[in-house]
Amino acid sequence: MLKTPLCDLLGIEYPILLAGMGVNIAGPELTAAVSNAGGCGVLGSGGLPAQAMRAQISALQALTDRPFGVNIILPMLQPGQVEVALEAKVPFVVFFWGDPSPWIPRLREAGIKIFLQVGTVEEGIAAAAAGVDGIIAQGIEAGGHVKAESSLSTIVPALVDAVAPLPVIASGGIANGRGIAAALALGAQGVSLGSRFLATPEARVGEAYKQMLVDARAEDTVYTSLFDVGWENAAHRVLRNTETAEWERAGSPAPGARPGEGSVIGRAELFGTFVDFPRYAVTPPIAGFEGELQRTALYAGESVRLINDIRPAADVVAELVREAGDALRMVAR
Repeated sequence: MLKTPLCDLLGIEYPILLAGMGVNIAGPELTAAVSNAGGCGVLGSGGLPAQAMRAQISALQALTDRPFGVNIILPMLQPGQVEVALEAKVPFVVFFWGDPSPWIPRLREAGIKIFLQVGTVEEGIAAAAAGVDGIIAQGIEAGGHVKAESSLSTIVPALVDAVAPLPVIASGGIANGRGIAAALALGAQGVSLGSRFLATPEARVGEAYKQMLVDARAEDTVYTSLFDVGWENAAHRVLRNTETAEWERAGSPAPGARPGEGSVIGRAELFGTFVDFPRYAVTPPIAGFEGELQRTALYAGESVRLINDIRPAADVVAELVREAGDALRMVAR
């Protein structure tokens, strides 16, 4: 069986976490599906008002009685988000892109475990000293917003040595069981996957976007800071599209000098309100998006090369477990 000490810490069957993809892309349905399959779903709450976050946690709790986490992106922290997590007594919180120290005492007192996703060994050491329960080590191969400065194969073993005995979870470029086996060999106690779970029926993004992930190669992704309206100075990895190509042809101008800045490229309904998407928006094409798909932030990691279909999240978890078990048994021969 695929089991590590992280499973006991979180009360889960398999050390496979869903990345808490923001704007509720990792919504209640996807989060519950991963948890119900024996992994650990993480609800994407980045940028959500506290009231919406509360409703999403309530909906999630109606779909699963298994452990789950809630992702809080610190540059997008909304008033009351931490308080909602405390009120709901969520099993654990995953912080990203900042210092979680101010919230650790209250969360720990409530019995809520705290993880921080980091991009450098030094950030992980600081988080360990602050009292987190675990570290998610992000590699530069990852999709979405990327704080990493090195590859997963470099940061994971370095962090494992630096923060022992805290568990380290590997994130970035993993989409199959062999990737999980490799992460465990590097010393990680688990993995966190985003792109693989984007290509599922439960993910709250448009179907055309999901198919683009299936069709893409690793070389079709680009590490950039282009899509910054709503979150400045935050590098990310996306699929190349019309927008990235036109920006590069224009000489990769800085914000304020980019083609078409200030125009609207589409709209979508989010929690009962229609939201306009400005050009270079940080928001990806969520389910129901209407507009110029090729001008949106199509977040994707290099692992897209390994994604060959759109299938239910529970089937993805089962396949990952089977493949990882096969890979580990082969190595043990």
